[in-house]
Amino acid sequence: MKNNKTAILIFANSAEFEATQKRFQSSKTLFNALNKQTVAVVEKTGLPYFLSSEKDQNGFSFGERFTNAIQSIYDRGYDNIVTIGNDTPHLKPQHIYKAVTQLQQSDVVLGPSKDGGFYLMGLKKSHFNAEAFLQLPWQTSILNQSISKLLSTYKVTVTYLEILSDIDTFLDVKTVLNSFKHLSKYIKQLLQQYISVEKKIRTFLFSSVETNLQKLLFNKGSPVLLPIPVKTGYSRTFKN
Repeated sequence: MKNNKTAILIFANSAEFEATQKRFQSSKTLFNALNKQTVAVVEKTGLPYFLSSEKDQNGFSFGERFTNAIQSIYDRGYDNIVTIGNDTPHLKPQHIYKAVTQLQQSDVVLGPSKDGGFYLMGLKKSHFNAEAFLQLPWQTSILNQSISKLLSTYKVTVTYLEILSDIDTFLDVKTVLNSFKHLSKYIKQLLQQYISVEKKIRTFLFSSVETNLQKLLFNKGSPVLLPIPVKTGYSRTFKN
């Protein structure tokens, strides 16, 4: 796919950093696989792409780092950007193709995620407002809703892609595995391993709590000694 005016921004941290933020079992291995898959998906489009990780991001908050990363791509001379993350296992080249195509007709393209954010955003340079971006509630469940409201205020045309699931929690992993969408064999195996280990941990914790509770409720040992009040020479009279 040839489009000299459009570049892809992969805004994704390294697997080492993700492992400290998303504490999955073997999360470093999982996100290393997801990073490799994301780059492979992007390379299939034939479009120029740039990877922005925690090693070269500038800013204190997520919003600042993301806004600065987008601006850096525009500063390279590109008119359109399609930005994605690394935690959407079902992302395919077709999603990027569609975003690039829709940017010829719409000002913004959003790929909503089930948690209220988005896994993809296509944006024209002419409609990029850094100040407005910084005010958005990044990394919250109302992000997609807030972006839609902001764009409607400025009368910007938006095209939405299909909803996909990204991976942030245990429930997200279950949702991805229960979906009928295709997963790579290796990533599917890693997610299944995580589910298996997580279930064992939860079962162990529940069993431990239940056992301790039973010991407390059915203790047949010596009764608990209660404090006995001691009389002193002090007395006090209460009057209404």
